[in-house]
Amino acid sequence: MIEVVQGSLPIVLGLPHTGTEVPPEVWEGLNDTGRALADTDWHIDRLYKGLGLDVSTVRTPIHRYVIDVNRSPEDSSLYPGLNTTGLCPLTDFDGNPIHREGAAPDAAEIARRTEQYHAPYHAALSTELARVKAKHGVALLYDCHSIRSVIPYLFEETLPDMNIGTNSSQSCSPIMERAVHTRCRAAQDYTTALNGRFKGGWTTRHYGNPGKNLHALQMELAQSTYMDECPPWRWRADKAERIRPVLYRILNDLTELLNERPQR
Repeated sequence: MIEVVQGSLPIVLGLPHTGTEVPPEVWEGLNDTGRALADTDWHIDRLYKGLGLDVSTVRTPIHRYVIDVNRSPEDSSLYPGLNTTGLCPLTDFDGNPIHREGAAPDAAEIARRTEQYHAPYHAALSTELARVKAKHGVALLYDCHSIRSVIPYLFEETLPDMNIGTNSSQSCSPIMERAVHTRCRAAQDYTTALNGRFKGGWTTRHYGNPGKNLHALQMELAQSTYMDECPPWRWRADKAERIRPVLYRILNDLTELLNERPQR
């Protein structure tokens, strides 16, 4: 079920939200809002594919409305006091319910989904990171995300184009954080933020341990940088081919830094 592609470089791309598969028993409980699957990280796997760098990838095909593998299995809030969605979301990013009345998952169902879908993703991710670190002595998890640029329920105003999250500079080395931020700021016609509204999800926070040469960062792209942000969520080649070289340079910079070890 979990899709793993092993690469030769010390970088692992996490792809937690590109999947659109919903098991029939879950689909039955979704309302029309839920069945729209609007909060997918549309085309992100396509955006990073074929950049010319032999990185590993770990992807789940399961949609985040089934279970969000970028949330804590204990379902603790990533951003206390702010609107967000949980382990098994009850609303979409606009705050609208996604289940038919009475069909939201109960504790037993959430536990079942955690075991069936959440745990295998993180087992695969942990295994690939361990393989990469054993080979290179260091590993970086680069967690790939995207989101609509305007969502009043989650954040004010328009989101910057490239949002870097390092758990407030705790999940990767300062050198790597600075390199990514510098590259994003140098990208013409794009805006960026470091540890702004998005500081990295549970995955970034859970795996990042720079003292043990295991680094993690999240890149949350505004979907306006590469696609249409309304149904049918169309891929925009004209936009995508402008930002893909920026993403290549970011990953290439990180590869060079990782190959220069030590990173502590």
